[in-house]
Amino acid sequence: MASAVETKNTWEFSCDLEVDYKSEEKANIIYSSLAVDKELQPDKVRRVMSVVDGKLSVHFEAVEARFLRASYSAFVDVLTLATKTIEQFSEGLELQQQNA
Repeated sequence: MASAVETKNTWEFSCDLEVDYKSEEKANIIYSSLAVDKELQPDKVRRVMSVVDGKLSVHFEAVEARFLRASYSAFVDVLTLATKTIEQFSEGLELQQQNA
């Protein structure tokens, strides 16, 4: 008789990332933009995000270093794009408010 063996992932690899936007509003916009992208392999990589005092904090955990590296790298790419977009729109709004 075969027995089913439950496989539990051990989250041996982890890292943290914190970005200070110095603005609760900007940090929340970035958080909302990135929160919709779930991990492609949630059984191998876990990502937890939060915003406190204008800082976006992200904690990554993975079962293998290569999954952690891939997830972190992909996240940073999207984070960079979102941050540049927010900064560009913020500058435009600030200029409009100064000229008004």
